[in-house]
Amino acid sequence: MDSDETVEKLRGWFSGRLPEGWFEGRPEIVLDREEITVVGRLAAPAPAEGVSEIERAAAVEGGIQRFREETRERRVEIAREAEHRFRRKVSWGIAVSDETVMFTTLSVPVMTRLRQPERRVLDTLVAAGVARSRSDALAWCVRLVGAHTDTWLADLRDALQHVDRVRASGPDIGS
Repeated sequence: MDSDETVEKLRGWFSGRLPEGWFEGRPEIVLDREEITVVGRLAAPAPAEGVSEIERAAAVEGGIQRFREETRERRVEIAREAEHRFRRKVSWGIAVSDETVMFTTLSVPVMTRLRQPERRVLDTLVAAGVARSRSDALAWCVRLVGAHTDTWLADLRDALQHVDRVRASGPDIGS
């Protein structure tokens, strides 16, 4: 099953399992080898007349916290079912206006081999206080690259999905 089909299956399964009214529209489903991330959109609080930006931000934060507390038990139950069924951990997040808050995320160790020039980059970030460790420095570098290459990475992911579709439609060379 290719990635598009898997995401569609997940989206359908979560749509069937999530209580109505939790989110505005369908939640965003992001999938990798270890994790399913479900990010639902909540309505932004209606701005009252004369409300400052600080008060509006506090109202958003309070609404997210209320949702998190009120839905915790049900989210855990749904996540356990999904983890058993799809063999991946489930992480939850909420989007309100232009802000996304993750409740849970999976931190997966990734092993890599780096040559001295690459290690020196990480060590410089640690020495400068940008990161606490080489591991944190590497995660910082990955976030920085991701932030500055969103379009390129999106194009690359689209191309990989196209390869999956072409491969799936090819002849079956199985035994």
